[in-house]
Amino acid sequence: MDRFTGRVAVVTGAAQGIGAATARRLAAEGATVAVLDLDLDRTADTVATIRATGGSADGYAVDVADAGSVTAAIDAVAGAYGRIDVLVNDAGVTRDNLVHKLAEDDWDTVLDVNLKGAYLVSRAAQQHMVPAGYGRIVSLSSTSALGNRGQANYAAAKAGIQGLTATLAIELGRYGITANAVAPGYVATAMTAATARRVGLDPAEHQRLAAEQIPVRRVGRPDDIAAAIAFLASEEAGYVSGQTLYVNGGLR
Repeated sequence: MDRFTGRVAVVTGAAQGIGAATARRLAAEGATVAVLDLDLDRTADTVATIRATGGSADGYAVDVADAGSVTAAIDAVAGAYGRIDVLVNDAGVTRDNLVHKLAEDDWDTVLDVNLKGAYLVSRAAQQHMVPAGYGRIVSLSSTSALGNRGQANYAAAKAGIQGLTATLAIELGRYGITANAVAPGYVATAMTAATARRVGLDPAEHQRLAAEQIPVRRVGRPDDIAAAIAFLASEEAGYVSGQTLYVNGGLR
């Protein structure tokens, strides 16, 4: 498939997990991918993997919670490639705890990276999309947006992503820009492995127990989420905007 030939895609949090899988998927379909993460060294594996398979990618360092860092990174990408067509807001962290134990600093960190970060990067990227009359913004929400024990901060941030997405769709639609969110269920990543250890379980056992509750009888893989993101980031999804797509194996 070559849905993204000639397109430039920015993926934050692309050093691992869903972000890395998304960067690889977009590159495989022809995009030139700017691989963004907190430290430049962390982007190296994703960039190398894409290049090894004939794709085009470069790494950029960014602190998505810092407006100056975001502006510098997005301007560098636009300066290097002359355009930004696709933005995937994947950068995220967790600082889990029950609400009566949840430190204010952990609340602030999760909201700053997961929600403020998506706002800052979207704001910077749309400045390059609007003059071009085209853009696709896809942000990562989560089923935790519906509420999840021990994740008051993360749930609030991911619910906020859905409100931000709906508003971006309203404000930017007239400029040929769509905005959508993907809300994964259980996906086997380093983040969910950390959650498993937090509750005293081996990650493999945690996944087994989770899979028993999921209609398709398995947990998600990063590539499952990347496929959904790629559709929403494509030209063919031009009439889909302001939506949150839950990708959770049918769990209700």
